[in-house]
Amino acid sequence: MSDLVHPALRESRRRELRALRESSASLSLLRKDGTSKRPAWLPFVLVFAAIVAVAYADHMVVSLSLAYLYTLPLTVGAIFLRKELSYGLIVACIAFHYLFHYFDSRRNIHLGLRIFHDLSALLCLVFVVYVIQRYIERQESLVKTIEQQRDSLLKDVELAAEVQRLFLPPGKPAIAGLEIAGLMQPARGVGGDYYDYISIDAHTTQIVIADVAGKGVSAALLMSATAAAMRLEANRDQDMLQQVQRLNTEIGAVSDPEKYVTLLVAKIDTNKRIIHYVNCGHNPALLFRAKTGTLARLDSSCPPIGLAPQEICELAMEDLVAGDVLVFYTDGVTEAENQRGEEFGIERLSATVRRGFSMSTEDLMTSIYNAAADFCGDDFNDDVTILVVKCHFDSSSTPGF
Repeated sequence: MSDLVHPALRESRRRELRALRESSASLSLLRKDGTSKRPAWLPFVLVFAAIVAVAYADHMVVSLSLAYLYTLPLTVGAIFLRKELSYGLIVACIAFHYLFHYFDSRRNIHLGLRIFHDLSALLCLVFVVYVIQRYIERQESLVKTIEQQRDSLLKDVELAAEVQRLFLPPGKPAIAGLEIAGLMQPARGVGGDYYDYISIDAHTTQIVIADVAGKGVSAALLMSATAAAMRLEANRDQDMLQQVQRLNTEIGAVSDPEKYVTLLVAKIDTNKRIIHYVNCGHNPALLFRAKTGTLARLDSSCPPIGLAPQEICELAMEDLVAGDVLVFYTDGVTEAENQRGEEFGIERLSATVRRGFSMSTEDLMTSIYNAAADFCGDDFNDDVTILVVKCHFDSSSTPGF
């Protein structure tokens, strides 16, 4: 019963608040409540005082009429004050005009001429206020339409971001001997980076990291196609060279020549303590060797995916030992720029890995991200993806073959 009552009560409270806001808006003097700290009555008082000043000046100057000066305060009033008040100020102009001229004995104007003069002035003032009011209303309507379209677009982007997150791994893989952590931070609402780790069997996992050329919605769409195709290929065929070749054909069929994907796919066998990988134009992954304290690079051996009809790649291999750390990343990390236009670069990334190799993968991943963010002032120009893998092999056992 409470599940039925509570939403109704919440909706009733929303209606009450909405009605309260509308009623308070109708009592406001201004056309639109702003965030300014000045009193709401101040524009009205200034405009009213300006009307009184014009009426008094018109009374004091005998040689010519200054009635046309009423258009100045009325124009300001039409811009800032509500419509009803703007037209009400026209009546105030006429009232003060007659009030001061009642005491004016220096002007002998025929009654008919005065009536014609006053009516023409009244029509002119009403026309001026009407034109300005119509212009302001059209501007407000345009702004409201743009805001609605912006809100709708933001909702679409949020939905696209939620869909994109579905392609990322939901949790850490249950592979004995490996500790894995990853993050993907788009430069906009959605991005063109992608990473995944796919369990093949009890001792083998496949690591994928990719970067679509460009940013925004178009890159995110191609990324989604890449992620879906890569997962299907991984479940169908264990030959990474064949996976890459078919992926190249599929991506080339759905994208234009200006769109391509850099990709690094690797397979780690914890039983054999070995990593096989294919790097298709992607940033070289870093392999920190715990025994020697040195860094090796898993370099590219072929062009990016979708750039050429045929993808001829080489399968490379590296041995692993307990304590080794693998760091996969996209160019959003190394190409992060500071205010002087300097890039974070692979050398600073390597130094961060050397300092933090003993950390957990989660902490090292965070350390790398924070180092790049501090360097560029947390103003990344591209999507940022970091994937860290740490080997926790049993030192008492020997590799199996």
